[in-house]
Amino acid sequence: MRAFFEGIQWLFENIFFWPLNQLRTLELSSWFGANTINWIFMAICSYATWYWCKQLTMHKASGEENQDTTAHSFLTK
Repeated sequence: MRAFFEGIQWLFENIFFWPLNQLRTLELSSWFGANTINWIFMAICSYATWYWCKQLTMHKASGEENQDTTAHSFLTK
């Protein structure tokens, strides 16, 4: 049973956490390089938020959205 848990330990330390270990060693030489992935995620989230707000504005302007409070049956009870 001990070998099973040591196998799980080896899997996580040497396989799954390898990219994180590489980022940790990169941070010692280049802070910007280590945080590039954060900037990429922030750019993706900013674009998604902008696109979502644009779509909401388009649906509101075209009158597709039903803003009546009785649109859902559970709100009338």
